[in-house]
Amino acid sequence: MSWPKQTLGQVLENRSGEALVTANARLSYGDLLGKAKRAAGAMQSLGVKHGDHVGILMGNDENWLALFYGAALIGAVTVPVNTRFKATEIDFCLKQADCRILFYAERFLNIDFGAMVRETGFRNAVEVRDIPWRAHTPVAVSPDDILLIQFTSGTTAYPKGAMLTHDNMLRDAWAAGARVGIRAGDRYFNCRPFFHVAGTTLSALMALVAGACLVTLPTFEAGAALEMMERERCTLVSGNDTLFQMMMAHPDFPKRKLHLRGGWAAAGPQTMRAIIDKLGAKAICAAYGLSEASPNVVMSDWRDPEELRIQGLAKPHDGVELRIVDGEIQVRGWNVMRGYYNNPEANAKVFTADGWLRTGDLGELTADGRLRMVGRLKDVFRVGGENVAPAEVEEVLLAHPAVQTAQVIGVPDARLGEVACAYVTVQKKASEEELLAWCKTRMANFRVPRYLKIVENFESIGMTASGKVQKTKLREHALREFKLD
Repeated sequence: MSWPKQTLGQVLENRSGEALVTANARLSYGDLLGKAKRAAGAMQSLGVKHGDHVGILMGNDENWLALFYGAALIGAVTVPVNTRFKATEIDFCLKQADCRILFYAERFLNIDFGAMVRETGFRNAVEVRDIPWRAHTPVAVSPDDILLIQFTSGTTAYPKGAMLTHDNMLRDAWAAGARVGIRAGDRYFNCRPFFHVAGTTLSALMALVAGACLVTLPTFEAGAALEMMERERCTLVSGNDTLFQMMMAHPDFPKRKLHLRGGWAAAGPQTMRAIIDKLGAKAICAAYGLSEASPNVVMSDWRDPEELRIQGLAKPHDGVELRIVDGEIQVRGWNVMRGYYNNPEANAKVFTADGWLRTGDLGELTADGRLRMVGRLKDVFRVGGENVAPAEVEEVLLAHPAVQTAQVIGVPDARLGEVACAYVTVQKKASEEELLAWCKTRMANFRVPRYLKIVENFESIGMTASGKVQKTKLREHALREFKLD
């Protein structure tokens, strides 16, 4: 079976049944199409044309999705704005992407977005309650038109906007969905923000392509997620290791009756095993990708042996090629972005001379072509000449029965250049000495953390809104805490 090239609008026109459940709404595919058409009409009445860039700044809800799908119907390009951005970052995003208009919520999670938008001085901003919903005029749209400009999460420098087409995202959603085994009767709980490409491609569009029902909340909170998954009888779920660890450590977890069959996770073996054994998602698949690749590059097949899925050993999609150069994963194929918008310097760095996308991630390929992702190239540190990938140390810590989450970084050391520093959260009583002793018997000396701190959570230290801990901020925190600067 293959995916015929088509636009988002063409797919949406051909779907039926329940489409979306949010905190405030329950929409059929017919309702969602109607709302998207009225969003498209609103944009046209505000001067938006084919190819124009439309910013969206609000939490996950029916309006976000209607605006995204509405922009797609008239060939406009959605620019998702991260709800954790401050005024200067919002301003950068709108200017860098040449946004013609911004749709925003006045307040979200007690954040005054209205004040921040006004602070930017951006003139063409429309609050969600003021959208003039109306009938639209159909426009010719091509599968090769840009659908989304996805700003990378910005855990390092200023974010860059990856240009993704209708075909990039829909084909990726279809290919990943086929591996996960999603079907029309599924109820798929989405933990990811819609401003993240895992929320658009791998949640919203995966559900759309399969004709499944997407269930989502305005933002991720473990207790609310568990409650909604139980109430809506969700069969699929997805997320990264941190989100799953937070759900399984929540005090409500033991009393929730879940109906999960599978889904996908970007997580290490310890977390994958817990998702199967504790969460009950027996057919969970391992995923690896990046925004620049729409985002999914490899996904397990739900029928793969459990051990392969737990180890994260997965093959790329048909028509997507992988190679490893000096340890770095490089990708070529139909899922790769058109480039970063308005950023020739970054494009020159991210593509090799022979046209491969440099991921900045470390990996290994097995003899049968399965990828094992080892870690981020820029996260790897050298201890006395030995390379240490944080994920290797994190996996050992996560194997300890008391550890809930683990984050490892490299910090300066006068003798060895760098040494490992670990921050962990625990689900039952444990001491820092006990955890260090655990590490010493299970890994080479150079990998054992020199510093280890048990913390309550990572919120105050710095997390991206997609649930990833910002290692740059964690390192800055460690330098201050252990007086290493």
